[in-house]
Amino acid sequence: MNTTIVNHQTIWRTALIDVALLALACLVPTISHLMALPLYHLNPMLLVLLASLLLVNDRRNAYLMALLLPCVSMLAVGMPTPLKAICMVAELETVVLVSQLLKVFGNKFFGQLGAMLVAMLCAKAVYYVLKAVLISSVALVGTPVATQVIVCVAAAVVFAFAVSRNK
Repeated sequence: MNTTIVNHQTIWRTALIDVALLALACLVPTISHLMALPLYHLNPMLLVLLASLLLVNDRRNAYLMALLLPCVSMLAVGMPTPLKAICMVAELETVVLVSQLLKVFGNKFFGQLGAMLVAMLCAKAVYYVLKAVLISSVALVGTPVATQVIVCVAAAVVFAFAVSRNK
């Protein structure tokens, strides 16, 4: 009976975290518009996914969030467009997949920081290849590369620090 209570508490906790993070992701376009700041340049869905990885620590939930973040945002606020949402789902799923693979096979070689940087680099490659194939008429790189590098490195550093603090 105790395991049932714990499982229900864990499911509810995970569901509440997921709903809060999905709501946050959906608010980014509105906040960006109200503040007249291009917050979308900071790759908020990746940051929300990393927050989910830290808060929930369940790979199945991470894959689900990687799928839901772009889809829910697209349906709720109309951003991203459907084709871009497909690219973003692939990018976020790649982050989860590569980080999980490196966690199992290469974490001692790469360390947490290196593993997350490799995962993000692979994910960006998947995103831009899909974007080139699916949305060829649009400028391939909309966010400055320097901004993307800074955000990815900062996110990986914070993620690695948070993971090391949780051990």
